[in-house]
Amino acid sequence: MRGPWATNWRSLGRKTLRSSSSSSSSSSSPSLSSNLKLLGPNLPDVWMMPGPPSSTSAFRSQSSAANGQTANVINGKSIARAIRSGIANEICRMKETIVKSPGLAIVLVGGRRDSRTFIRVKLKACEEVGITTYVEELPEECTEDEVLRVVSRLNNNPSVNGIIVQLPLPQHVDEERIINFVSPEKDVDGFHPLNMGNLAMKGREPLFIPCAPKSCIELLLRSGVEIMGKRAVVVGRSKIVGLPISLLLQRHHATVSTVNSFTKNPEEITSEADIVIADVGKPNLIRGSWLKPGAVVVDMGTSQVQDPGVNQGFRITGDVCYEEAIKVVSAITPVPGGVGPVTISMLLSNTLDSAKRAFGFI
Repeated sequence: MRGPWATNWRSLGRKTLRSSSSSSSSSSSPSLSSNLKLLGPNLPDVWMMPGPPSSTSAFRSQSSAANGQTANVINGKSIARAIRSGIANEICRMKETIVKSPGLAIVLVGGRRDSRTFIRVKLKACEEVGITTYVEELPEECTEDEVLRVVSRLNNNPSVNGIIVQLPLPQHVDEERIINFVSPEKDVDGFHPLNMGNLAMKGREPLFIPCAPKSCIELLLRSGVEIMGKRAVVVGRSKIVGLPISLLLQRHHATVSTVNSFTKNPEEITSEADIVIADVGKPNLIRGSWLKPGAVVVDMGTSQVQDPGVNQGFRITGDVCYEEAIKVVSAITPVPGGVGPVTISMLLSNTLDSAKRAFGFI
């Protein structure tokens, strides 16, 4: 089964570069960064650094007793609130002007508890800003063709502007085939080959930027962190986070290195970085000794670590040893409360952008 868009990838890429770039600058809300800003300056344009952090208190100061240094804790919750407020205002304007609202469909295969938890968070966020949601549930034992039929129906539903296939899928379902079948014009996760390919090509703009990498750049820009010319190290190379964040950092003209499980002496590489992005799902992998004094750290890893001292019996921990890093770095995202809330906001932002394109709303 192939969608009708399959033969139009090249034209979609060219069309996106021309039309989406013009509309994003004219219709963006003050609280939302346009895709062009998130994709970085296309040299030889003059680089304009964002202004100082706003009154949303993106930074919280936390002093280190060991050396008196003050590290800025990047407050993802306050940034997410500002973004969602802008999205909600735009959706209200859309409803008042054209009597339409964005629609997001989520496809869930099976009954994994963690997947249901993630979906509840997304549904609540959509409700708060005014996005209509549709949930398509399929049993664990369903066939791959049954999933494709559901996705095909959503591709052709004009009320649906964004489609998420909740991962992971059961082992007997080809994840890549399902993701590739989602219309690139509704691929609000940003995983379709068209969107990933345009992200990798200088001078092109993808229809959607993957949510987690987009949130990382949003956090850095809103916190006034300079990216151009800086050494950045991405720990992890997953297709969901590591690869696309490396591409985004390169678009912002950072010097980017990637550390993976086969890298020799990774601590030597990270200790030279001005910016460290971590997403491998290994709690406390990156120690304070791995970090350059004054570096900026974005911890995108989340792991459950047993802790009998808390009610639920576990706590959420990142890839970076926070207690050690806070004594060394100049700024860091906490886990939880850092990247996570902003990632959900980027999903809402992508869905709104898709609806604007579909409805011709400026």
